[in-house]
Amino acid sequence: MHIHILGVCGTFMGSLAVLARQLGHQVTGSDQGVYPPMSTQLEAQGIELMEGFDAGHLQPAPDLVLIGNAMSRGNVEVEAILNRGLDYMSGPEWLAREVLRKRWVLAVAGTHGKTTTTAMLLWILEQAGFDPGYLVGGVPKDFPVSARLGSSDFFVIEADEYDSAFFDKRSKFVHYRPNTLILNNLEFDHADIFDSVEAIERQFHHLVRTVPSNGLIIRPALDKHLDNALAMGCWSSIQSTSVGGESGLSDWRAELLKDDGSEFVVSHKEQPVATVRWSQTGLHSVRNGMAAIVAARHVGVTPDHAVSALCRFSGVKRRMELLADVGGVRVYDDFAHHPTAIATTLEGLRAKVGDERIIALIEPRSNTMQQGVHQATLLPSAAAADRVFWANLGVMQWLPALVKTVSPEGLGRHQVADTVEHLIELVLADMTRPCHIVVMSNGGFGGIHQRLIGELEKKLV
Repeated sequence: MHIHILGVCGTFMGSLAVLARQLGHQVTGSDQGVYPPMSTQLEAQGIELMEGFDAGHLQPAPDLVLIGNAMSRGNVEVEAILNRGLDYMSGPEWLAREVLRKRWVLAVAGTHGKTTTTAMLLWILEQAGFDPGYLVGGVPKDFPVSARLGSSDFFVIEADEYDSAFFDKRSKFVHYRPNTLILNNLEFDHADIFDSVEAIERQFHHLVRTVPSNGLIIRPALDKHLDNALAMGCWSSIQSTSVGGESGLSDWRAELLKDDGSEFVVSHKEQPVATVRWSQTGLHSVRNGMAAIVAARHVGVTPDHAVSALCRFSGVKRRMELLADVGGVRVYDDFAHHPTAIATTLEGLRAKVGDERIIALIEPRSNTMQQGVHQATLLPSAAAADRVFWANLGVMQWLPALVKTVSPEGLGRHQVADTVEHLIELVLADMTRPCHIVVMSNGGFGGIHQRLIGELEKKLV
C-alpha cells in the first residue's frame, strides 16, 4: 500500500511514517519547514520527503492519506484529497487500527514531561527484555528512531491531548485505549484549540474513561486539575507519586539525596526499595522517573530492575541536550513550550551548577505563548537564569512591552531581540567563563544553535 502523510516532519506524524514503513508500506510525505532531527530520521528510513504542499504530490494517487492535525481546509493538498475523493484518515485513528489493536498499551499523558517519561519507560522495558513497540514524540538517545513496531504485546506511546485532525477534534489520546496510563500533570496549554483549562480536564476525563477496570492510572499526589478530571469519574486503580514532603498520602515517594535530583531513594508505602543515581537533573526528571518506575511495575518489572535501567538512561534529544562545550561555555538545546517547562529546566540547571552563569535564549514559539496567554508567568519562569534574551522573531507586539515592565533588579535581566544575529551578539557580549547557555524553543529557532557554537569557537578557541 502507498501511504502519503501530510505534515510528515511533525514528531507524531513522522513517527507514524516510520511505523508504516516497518509494516511494509511505501511511504511518502510532504511538509512545510523540513529540519533535523526528524527529517534525517525519515530519509534514513527510506521515506521520500516533499518540501511544501502541492496537489502534484498526490500523483500517482496514494492508496491512503494520513492528515496531520496541523493541516486545515484551504491547504492545497487537503483540497485535492477531498475533491478527488481519495481515502484519508487521521494519524491517531490509523495508529489505533493498524498498530495498537490487541496490544497492551502503556500511555504517557500530561502537559509536561511526556516525551522524556515515555522514553524512560520504554528504556526500562527494553532493558528488561520486553522488546516493546513504541512511539515517542521526539528522538530518544538510546534508540535509533522515534518509533518501532516491536515484537511483543506491549506498546509504549506518548499520549498527546492535542486534537486529531481538522475533521476529528477529539484529543489524540482518546484513540489509544491504554491498559497502563501515566498522567504526569495538567495545566492550561494549546490556547489555539482549548478555551480553558476546564476543557482540557474534560479531554483527560475522556481518556480516563477508556482505561479498563483492571488497568492502572499513575498520577502525582498533588495536582488540582488532575483531581478535577478524575472526579468526573474513574473506574480503574490509581497509584500516586510524590517527591520529598509534598504529601503524606502518596503510594510512591522519592526522597532526594542531592538537591539537583541526580540521586534519590524510591520508597513504596514508606519502605525504601531502590536508589537512583543517574545523569538527569531537576525535580521534573525525578517525577518523570518515578512515574516510569511505577508503570513498569504494572507489567512485571521490579523497581530495582527499573532503577538499574534508569541509571543508564541517556535522555532525549532537545531535552537539555548538551550540544557543545567551547572553552568552558556549554551550549544546551531544550524543547521549551510552556512557562512551567522553562522554570523547571532552568531551576534544575541552577541546582546543578550553583553560582555559575546561566544565559537563557528563549523563543516563545508555541501557539499559546505567541498569543500572549502566559504573559503573567513568562518572565518569572526564567528567574533562575542570570541573563535572559527573548527572541521576537515573529514580531509579537506584546513581548517588548512586557519586558519593559521589568526593573533591572527584578526577575533577572531581560532583553528582546528581533533577529538571530542580534541574539548571538548579545550573548557574546554578556558571556563569562564558565557559562551555561540554554537555547529554548520547540522549533528550529532559525538555526541559532550551530551558528552560536560557530561564533563561540571563533572567539574562544
